[in-house]
Amino acid sequence: MGGSGGRQNKGQSKDQSKPGRPGGLTYAASGVDIEAGDRFAGSIQSMMRRTFGPRVLERGGGFAGLVRLDYNESLFKHNFKDPVLVACCDGVGTKLRLAIELGRYDTVGIDLVAMSINDLVVESAEPLLFLDYIAVNAVDQAVLTELMAGIGKGCELSGCALIGGETAEMNDLYAPGDFDLAGFAVGVVELKRATDTARVEPGDVVLGLASDGVHSNGFSLVRNVVDHAKLDLGKAYPELGGDNGDAPTLGDVLLTPTRLYARPIVRTLRAYKVKKVVTGMAHITGGGLAGNLCRALHGGVDAVIDPGAWDVPPIFPFLQARGGVSDDEMAKVFNMGVGYCLIVRPTFADSIARRLEKLGERVYRLGTITKGQGRVRLKD
Repeated sequence: MGGSGGRQNKGQSKDQSKPGRPGGLTYAASGVDIEAGDRFAGSIQSMMRRTFGPRVLERGGGFAGLVRLDYNESLFKHNFKDPVLVACCDGVGTKLRLAIELGRYDTVGIDLVAMSINDLVVESAEPLLFLDYIAVNAVDQAVLTELMAGIGKGCELSGCALIGGETAEMNDLYAPGDFDLAGFAVGVVELKRATDTARVEPGDVVLGLASDGVHSNGFSLVRNVVDHAKLDLGKAYPELGGDNGDAPTLGDVLLTPTRLYARPIVRTLRAYKVKKVVTGMAHITGGGLAGNLCRALHGGVDAVIDPGAWDVPPIFPFLQARGGVSDDEMAKVFNMGVGYCLIVRPTFADSIARRLEKLGERVYRLGTITKGQGRVRLKD
């Protein structure tokens, strides 16, 4: 299926132009249902259009989506002088296995968008477009619709257009019920506004934005803990909070989607059009705080972090205790409650924190930048 969004179904193969003799081999008999794939692709067009902004060009029958780098309507004029495209891709990892085991597919689509878009805005980029790739054993309309609803919601919340994607049926690679996801994001930034580690200076302040739990990293260890401790994904454990009937199950907590930081970050950066008050940023994913914040530093500075400066969500001590995981291993694998970091000029730290809080973020003052060697150190 083509269409304005450019979504394709892998079942559309040149093979269909060569019909077999009666009783001969067919694509359907090989496990690929072209019609089912086309029906699914057609069914999500309205959801995709909800993510379109004025940059998207709707052209029927296309094999790809079209997005203006800038738009020329006088009402929306937003011209770049030296635009740079920013692109990245990512997946959801083995968190998908929990979604499959629980039959819950409404959150991992949001995870897919967040993992790429959160990386994208680290470069001070404004998200433009998103593409997804879904590989399945066979088209299951109900499952795919849930997945796409999450992807669409993630794009809407991030302010980017879902302009296309691919659904691939590969029953010789994926067992029944299994699937995989990949996402691809493109954004744009004015070159002089792009993130540059050289701007980070001693005295700058490190702000942390709270995570919504495990996000989408470390799930091989999570699943190992669940198996080792014989935990019940459908059980509400007292340590994980909630009141009686409102208590979330372990599965609910683990499938909480990755927090989307794009809108608050983009809006905050736009508020400072002249002064470059944000000197560095980091999306805290696999590798934890130390393993990701160091990527925002140059070789002449260190980030000195107060380990008691933020609240650790209950899921982390719960997993650590049930799995006997060391402190070092937890910090190396998980975000431990901080999903995103900004390095900011000290005189603007309080105003930026207040702005982000008004935009719905929980903000922690994690530490400061000192002279150093490009490391992240814990405050004594």
